[in-house]
Amino acid sequence: MDHSYGDPVFSHIDLIPLLTAELDFKFMNSDFLSGVIEGFYGTPWTPSERYMVLGWMQAWQLNTYLYAPKDDLKQRLLWREDYTVEEAALLKDLIDACQARGIRFVYALSPGLDIAYARDAEVDTLKRRMDQVRKLGGNHFALLFDDIPDSMREEDRVRFGSFAKAQCHVVNSLYRWIQQTSADDSRVLFCPTPYCGRMQRAGLGGDHYLEEIGTGLDSGIDVFWTGPEIISSEISVEHVESLSQTLKRQPLIWDNLHANDYDGTRFYCGPYSGRPLELRGAVRGILHNPNNEAPLNFVPWKTLSDYLRAETDWDPRVSYLGAMKTWHASFESAGSPISFEDLVLLGDCFYLPQEEGSEAAQLYIAARNWLTADVGDRQSKFETFRPLATRLRNVCAEIVNLKDRALFSALCRKTWDLREEMDLMLTCGRLMEADPNARLHSDFHLPGTYRGSMVDKLRGLLDQSEDGSFTATN
Repeated sequence: MDHSYGDPVFSHIDLIPLLTAELDFKFMNSDFLSGVIEGFYGTPWTPSERYMVLGWMQAWQLNTYLYAPKDDLKQRLLWREDYTVEEAALLKDLIDACQARGIRFVYALSPGLDIAYARDAEVDTLKRRMDQVRKLGGNHFALLFDDIPDSMREEDRVRFGSFAKAQCHVVNSLYRWIQQTSADDSRVLFCPTPYCGRMQRAGLGGDHYLEEIGTGLDSGIDVFWTGPEIISSEISVEHVESLSQTLKRQPLIWDNLHANDYDGTRFYCGPYSGRPLELRGAVRGILHNPNNEAPLNFVPWKTLSDYLRAETDWDPRVSYLGAMKTWHASFESAGSPISFEDLVLLGDCFYLPQEEGSEAAQLYIAARNWLTADVGDRQSKFETFRPLATRLRNVCAEIVNLKDRALFSALCRKTWDLREEMDLMLTCGRLMEADPNARLHSDFHLPGTYRGSMVDKLRGLLDQSEDGSFTATN
């Protein structure tokens, strides 16, 4: 197995001027945590992808890398098992690569699926696992109790009485052991079982869970929070200040704004947004849980860096366009050139979970106006839609010719569906030109082969309202 982190991969983006520029090392060494979480469900990143990520982080002065991939079996499901010699060597290379760039490496364990809180041997197992990482050079740790069953063993209930008290016992025991046996600057992070406002209101973890965490967890331990929702379009200062009173400490934001592991058909390359600049002073840090596909996080992380360094003004769209202009260098094609304007149109279609970029929104309005127009107005409306759709169709088709094949692999399935939809709509428009009342058919979009699959059939049985509720399809 290749353990090397020595071959830089920058996706054809020349970061050398950024890397050799004068860096704000005070910010890199700050107690305020800023950076990247490899914490998604799905295939963990490769060594080359991690090296690319670390290069971007160094260039943009993001100071923390949290290693917590859900599908590293020994991080979560098999948390009691030590890494093999070969696995440990790979992890050591990652730790060394972080330290060489002034980036804080945090190793996370997620024992909550089946830990027996009342058994002291379980705490000893966690110490053993962490000690293996310390011997590899890591001295910052996280214990994550997210996405676990909301129930307790009887022996745990008898000893502790509540989820929160049981978790505080385990985390405090590990924290005190780390403080006694590790470097003075070791950080310990904790993810609670209810980690957003919606979960808190639903009573996940039991009554008064967060209050018990606030009073029972050692004050030196940072607590993760994702905001009002798991994926929060906005996080206000008022929201986190209220939470801080409950937790008796400022929270550490685990930001899922660009996470896409819940929907494999989408990715998000819009800007970091929905967070006022004042939020930075109300939290212990911001760590970003991104798209699964590492190459697709260039714009999210660049704009996060812009946000963290903004002084008095912050315009996410301006930051987005600047980052897209730099990212455009990665889209060198072996076929026809991809223009910056067309890249922005494509990016606007994959902007943020609850928001399209302005050009994608314009395209959607043009499509809707065309398809809902009276027969007499339909052709003129189509002429507004046609050039936008043609540009989008062509840039999606050109993705296959990218010289950066890693970027192509990350994009190809996402953009293919969009290309097919543009082909279908443009075909329909041409048929309507000949006969406005014609029934529309496409030789390339046959029933069952396009817009097919069991998932699509099941989705057709339920309609979702704007308030989030579902009703049976009539």
